[in-house]
Amino acid sequence: MPITIPADLPAFDVLSTEGVMVMDPDRAARQDIRPLQIGLLNLMPKKAETETQFARVIGATPLQVDLTLIRMSDHESRNTPSAHLETFYKRFQDVKYHKFDGVIITGAPIEHLEFDAVNYYEELREVFAWTQTNVHHTMAVCWGGMAMLNYFHGVAKDSLPAKAFGCFRHRNLAPASPFLRGFSDDFVVPVSRWTEMRQADIDARTGLRVLMHSDEVGPCLIDDPAHRVLYMFNHLEYDSTTLKGEYDRDIANGGPIQLPVNYYPDDDPSRAPENRWRSHGHLLYGNWINQIYQTTHFDLAQIGEPRS
Repeated sequence: MPITIPADLPAFDVLSTEGVMVMDPDRAARQDIRPLQIGLLNLMPKKAETETQFARVIGATPLQVDLTLIRMSDHESRNTPSAHLETFYKRFQDVKYHKFDGVIITGAPIEHLEFDAVNYYEELREVFAWTQTNVHHTMAVCWGGMAMLNYFHGVAKDSLPAKAFGCFRHRNLAPASPFLRGFSDDFVVPVSRWTEMRQADIDARTGLRVLMHSDEVGPCLIDDPAHRVLYMFNHLEYDSTTLKGEYDRDIANGGPIQLPVNYYPDDDPSRAPENRWRSHGHLLYGNWINQIYQTTHFDLAQIGEPRS
C-alpha cells in the first residue's frame, strides 16, 4: 500500500522513480480503508532531503500512510525556501489538536547547545508532552531522540572528543522485539553526531531497554514502552551519499572533520560509497509502522485514551 503525500512535493517524483508506492490525497480519499496518520516533525535545515529520506522508509510497507509534515511554529528555516514551507508544512500550533498514529521527530545540527538554549525548546517540550495525549507511538531520532530522552528521564548528553562519523557495526540486543523483527545479529548503521548518551546513564533509569548497541559508539536504539517512544540516536534512514555530503561540506568549509569510518571503499573518497544499511532501514521503519497498525485505535479520536 502507498504513502499519501502531495503530488507536487519533490519527494513524490523521487520516490515514484525508485518504485516506492505513492498516492496523492485525492486518490487516497477514494480508498475504503483508514490510512495510518503519521506526522514528521522536521527539525533539519534542508527539509526536502530529510522528508524524502523518511518518506522512503515509511512508504515501503503494505499499509497506506498519510504523511503530515510539521515544523516548529515560530522558528524560520534559513535553508529551505519559504514557499516550500508554506505549501507543504503545518506549524505545530496548527496541528496540536489533531491525533496521530505515529510521529517522527528528527534530529537537528545544534548538538553544541544545551537543550534549554535552543530557541524553540519550550515549544519542543510542549511537543514531547503532546505525544502522550495525541500520538500513539513516537520515533525520535538523533538530537531529537536525545532531547526527548532527557525530557522524560533526565539523561544528560555528553560531548565526544571527536565526531562519531561513519558506518559502525551494531549488535541486535533484543531479537524478540517487534521493532527488530528480521534483523541480523550484527549490522551496519550510519552515525553522525558530536554527542552521546552513555549506556550506564540509560541503564540507571527504570523502564528503558537498549535494543541496538555498538561497542564503538554506544547505544543506538532505546525502547521506552511507558511513553510509547523509540529513541534512535543514529541514521538508518540516510541515503547512500548523505555522509559524503556532510564530509564534502566540512572539507569545503575547512572544518575539523575526519574521513567517515568504514564508508568509502578502501577509504578512498574519490570512489562511490556503498550502501550496506538500506535493508535494515526499511526493516526498522517497516516494523515500526506495522507495530503501530497492530496496536493503534481504529478510531483516531481514542488515541491517548486508556484501553478498556
